[in-house]
Amino acid sequence: MTEAERERFFLALGDRTRLRLLHLMGEDEVCVCFFVAVFGESQPKISRHLAYLRRAGIVAARREGKWMHYRVVPPRDAGAARVLREVVAWLASDPDMQADRARLANLCCAPRLPAELRDAPLPSRFVQLTR
Repeated sequence: MTEAERERFFLALGDRTRLRLLHLMGEDEVCVCFFVAVFGESQPKISRHLAYLRRAGIVAARREGKWMHYRVVPPRDAGAARVLREVVAWLASDPDMQADRARLANLCCAPRLPAELRDAPLPSRFVQLTR
């Protein structure tokens, strides 16, 4: 890992919104529209943070029709991968991060999704729960 890559990696982890995004993804793939709904932030702001994480090599993106999905990917550098695992594990104990996760679960498991999410693909961990 070059010095510039290392700096980009740690800067990516130095922002609360990006940490919230990482925590919500966990081991799943999540559509941008769910981040927007959970955080109550604009889609451009969320996408800007996701692009930052992608440039840092921490997340990968996949397009499915009009939907963009993001997932955490382990960095190629073993040390960075270890740091990312520890940060993600540590975030799980944060009450604000837990509240984000609960909002996502409430959205995904609601009898009716809000209109803007009705056609959106659910994160896979919720697909089994809603069928």
